[in-house]
Amino acid sequence: MGKRVAILQSNYIPWKGYFDLINSVDEFILFDDMQYTRRDWRNRNKIKTPRGAEWLTIPVECRGKYYQKIRETKISDCRWNKEHWKTIEYNYAKARHFREFHEFFKEMYLGGAGTMLSLVNHHFLSSICQLLGIRTKISWSMDYRLVEGKTERLVDLCRQAGATEYLSGPSAKNYIDATLFVRAGIGLRFMDYSGYPEYEQRFPPFDHQVSIIDLILNTGPSAQSFMRSF
Repeated sequence: MGKRVAILQSNYIPWKGYFDLINSVDEFILFDDMQYTRRDWRNRNKIKTPRGAEWLTIPVECRGKYYQKIRETKISDCRWNKEHWKTIEYNYAKARHFREFHEFFKEMYLGGAGTMLSLVNHHFLSSICQLLGIRTKISWSMDYRLVEGKTERLVDLCRQAGATEYLSGPSAKNYIDATLFVRAGIGLRFMDYSGYPEYEQRFPPFDHQVSIIDLILNTGPSAQSFMRSF
């Protein structure tokens, strides 16, 4: 039996495609040894509101810390979770399945997730995977040794994890050296995020590029049927 691996930085309440990537592999490695990048998906994501898609952003300490890694990034305001939950509650209270999942998301936000961005992201990812029935092993890049070079590092992580195939996000086509995977005897495939069906979403027009929370609160137990990997 082969083993498929994906490697990606942790994101905060990511969109459905991120969870499809997790569900499509046997092991998902959170690469939080990468440099933290501002105005990215590490500490923020979008939800739907009557004013359109709006950001929910976890405040982090980054001023003057230009080279800090994602796993070294600290949250700067401990009240962020209460504020985010209040915003979600306000904008999704009338969503079809809000009552059904109210306690789940309330506990996820208010139950305590720590002060480090990586651990908070892991908490949310693991909780939502469990809700969706995704059983993929989630590990950390820090569990492995890291070598130099973008593609070299990915190939070596795959080799250490015992992978026979690497599943990558499509944007990585711009920098991945496919020949290194061929030499290592590891298959390389890119995720296809096209063709997602629309669902009954509040506050039109429809937007695919919002948090998975939008899909769950609008479609409930049918969420899997609007994803690609189930």
